[in-house]
Amino acid sequence: MASVDVTVRGGGIFGLSIAWACLGRGAKVRVIEPRSWGAGSSGGLVGALSPHVPDAWNAKKAFQLDSLLMASAWWAGVEAASGQPSGYARLGRLQPLADDRAVAAARRREGEAATLWQGQAQWQVIPATGKAWEPASASGWLVHDTLSARLSPRLGMAALVGALRAGGADLILGEAEEAAGAVVHAKGVAGLEELSLAFGVPVGSGVKGQALALHLDARDQPQLFVDGLHIVPHADGTVAIGSTSETTWTEDVPDAQLDALLAKAVAAVPALAGAKVADRWAGVRPKAASRAPVLGAWPGRAGHFVANGGFKIGFGMAPKVAEVMADLVLEGRDQVPPDFRLEPLLQKATTRR
Repeated sequence: MASVDVTVRGGGIFGLSIAWACLGRGAKVRVIEPRSWGAGSSGGLVGALSPHVPDAWNAKKAFQLDSLLMASAWWAGVEAASGQPSGYARLGRLQPLADDRAVAAARRREGEAATLWQGQAQWQVIPATGKAWEPASASGWLVHDTLSARLSPRLGMAALVGALRAGGADLILGEAEEAAGAVVHAKGVAGLEELSLAFGVPVGSGVKGQALALHLDARDQPQLFVDGLHIVPHADGTVAIGSTSETTWTEDVPDAQLDALLAKAVAAVPALAGAKVADRWAGVRPKAASRAPVLGAWPGRAGHFVANGGFKIGFGMAPKVAEVMADLVLEGRDQVPPDFRLEPLLQKATTRR
């Protein structure tokens, strides 16, 4: 590639998605990833693209809604360009309701969703039927939302790499120099550490997560969310279960906590009992101090931009993150929500010191 308009540092979901969006605008793109595509938290198993509850509405929830509604067409474009599946399917989600108070709150959210979700998806309280692919519900009621979707993280990453290659992007594994042009830093945990060091305040940190996959073909069923666990059927005939959130650890490898995770999932969904483990995963996810993605220009560093902090919602946020960052980097159109910007985060951190 003789010249480059945009260099993306980082081959995780944010980095590859932004590269794809820039390529779609006609930019010449280089991606530099020091290890492997999806080497960090983007190489996991779960792939739950699920919304926050439809109440206490804010910019983060609105941004996420837009991204989830974009996802079907966005991933279809990636698949068409690469000729590879992403495992995307919008099959909804079931959540059990523990008691009458939870049922009442969920019913209030039905009306909120009807307005906030723009009539494009539903949040409904439905009776439990006792079917095998249902979580046990103490109240006898479930929430069924039709906005949630699933994506195979590893297939999705491979499809993005394939789409970028097909479009002529310069993909580099290993260390390399940046070319002239804009630079997007999407380096996950290492990038948060770099920002914290550059500004002398804690911008974010890593949180270890663990997940596993079972050999169980429920590919046409909705995902389940039970007591903090995501249980996600995938197109390859596996069901992913995750994840832990660990702020202290000695090694970022799977350990005995996965046994407890599996036991908890089987207790909630007996249909999982007896299924053999297909895979185990552990990784460290980038969590910004704001708990929101960190997007926008790098303050004081002209031509450099930041996209980080996907934490547990990176795949769900990726389509809109990619398009908003492409707008900013290539066209100077800044549509980054105020809560996602680096400057307020730095100001808060400085004030606390």
